[in-house]
Amino acid sequence: MMIMDLESTAASARKETKSLRATIPEGIVAYLEIQEGDKLEWKMDMVKNERVVIVRKKKVKKSG
Repeated sequence: MMIMDLESTAASARKETKSLRATIPEGIVAYLEIQEGDKLEWKMDMVKNERVVIVRKKKVKKSG
């Protein structure tokens, strides 16, 4: 498995909230085939006493 290190910087989303906003690096956008408007799924976990987050492109359920 190839591991690629990418980073982005968190910035305030809105002054009245504690939410932050970060840009998804181009390499991750391409790898996950993310397009504008896609939903992302965030999962939090502890791995070897370290907080980790897994982000996935949410699968769209087909209607019908």
